[in-house]
Amino acid sequence: MGTHRERRAPDIMDFLRPEAWEDALTVMVERPSTVPIQGGTSVMVGLNLDLNRPTALLDLNPVTELTRWEQLENGTLRVGAGVPYARLISELGDRLPALAQAARTIGSSQIRNRGTVGGNLGAASGDTHAPLLAMGAVIEVESSARGARMIPATEFFLGAKRNALAPDELIRAFHVAPASGPQYFSKIGKRNAMVAATCSFSIALFPGERRVGTGLGSAAPSPRRALAAEDFLAAELDWDGALDGAVARTFGNLVAEAADPVDDVRATAQYRRHALSVIARRALTWAWQDHANNGKAA
Repeated sequence: MGTHRERRAPDIMDFLRPEAWEDALTVMVERPSTVPIQGGTSVMVGLNLDLNRPTALLDLNPVTELTRWEQLENGTLRVGAGVPYARLISELGDRLPALAQAARTIGSSQIRNRGTVGGNLGAASGDTHAPLLAMGAVIEVESSARGARMIPATEFFLGAKRNALAPDELIRAFHVAPASGPQYFSKIGKRNAMVAATCSFSIALFPGERRVGTGLGSAAPSPRRALAAEDFLAAELDWDGALDGAVARTFGNLVAEAADPVDDVRATAQYRRHALSVIARRALTWAWQDHANNGKAA
């Protein structure tokens, strides 16, 4: 006589679909344990694996304003939390190249048509965090009781799958300036897409300000910038000359030192540090080639 695993009776879960943003915020006040869902590429994985079972899902897809983006009077792009990766690539790829590169590595085309940066931020897990940090993005969140607030990406990630959202807040959009110089995103994984990154790195050049932005993913308890590496380039780069190989190597080493990785099933901490030093050096080299080519891809 064989044995079988007893299945747990499914818990009752409400599925809420407000059409207005204000109604969605009200739900978060009245039912703070509700889990928001947009593309579902993170939430549904947890549900299917029985890792979480919220009492209610808040479907934000009917809130159409979340699927829009605009350029504000100051030139900054405001991108709704519900704009899917596929549209980031096709509509904003020329203005946000590092973010578009990261989006191209996420899942299959079906996933890219559903998944969003807003979901990536809400889950505090994903490949878009590194370019958001490098570009200096700011996250717009809102609650019914306290209104909107702006959180710099550097202050948004608090730890492993933890972010700065209060229980009654929802992510409405992210704000970022269009690229003023070359940008790149690079990722190490068992293959180029449809797998979680072993580690990732993003770089953004700001030639007008003579500075460089960086972002590290899957390299510490939470995404972070490599501040010492940024300061090093600010002091050592000759913006009118060629890239010194020694400068690029030191930059890569400083990026690796900024990481605080762990050993897990995907890689050892030692491998992650080594990989970061390599992809950071390569990303800087690619970006500098574009910079020397008047900002155009070589």
